[in-house]
Amino acid sequence: MDSAIIRITERPRPPLPEELQLRFSERAVKELEAIITHYPDRKSAMLPALWIAQREYGGHLTPEAIAEVAYRLGRSYAEVEGVATFYTMYNKTPVGKYMLEVCTNLTCMLCGGYRILEYLQQKLGIQLGETTPDGMFTLTEVECLNNCGDAPVMQVGDIYCRRLTPEKIDALLEELRQREEHTVVQLADAEVQLHLSEAEREAIQNS
Repeated sequence: MDSAIIRITERPRPPLPEELQLRFSERAVKELEAIITHYPDRKSAMLPALWIAQREYGGHLTPEAIAEVAYRLGRSYAEVEGVATFYTMYNKTPVGKYMLEVCTNLTCMLCGGYRILEYLQQKLGIQLGETTPDGMFTLTEVECLNNCGDAPVMQVGDIYCRRLTPEKIDALLEELRQREEHTVVQLADAEVQLHLSEAEREAIQNS
């Protein structure tokens, strides 16, 4: 019997040191330096640094974004990439302006989570993990969002959409198309701000 063929997915090539072009804004650099002071060493600030990178690079971590985090924390590219790829909250490929994250864990499943997921697929004309052609929405399936009392639930950026029905979804999608809130980039920024004290945020804003 022929042995199975094992195919290794091609990984993006990290930039060479001489190719690295730093893209963090002045604000981002100040935020990172403030956050680093909260930890015993620079390595410990890797998770918030990745949130900064996800914001600064438009919603997902490119090889250049990972390389910049590695450079600013004094770590290797492989180490930072290993952390980034371990967590699903960091986007490793381009995503839409909005991430529609539908919970299909036990309670949401029993309350119609998969029906909501199927409705969104039909409504948007995409499958799980895909993005609409206009770049607005990426549809994903997630584990428990810890809001079982309001199942079925979907996370969109920094908000939870509860007790979903097709009618609520129609209204939500229309609202999102007309607003600039709850985006992937804004979620990343909100995560960064949680790592800063009010005094630090004010100092950075006024500097």
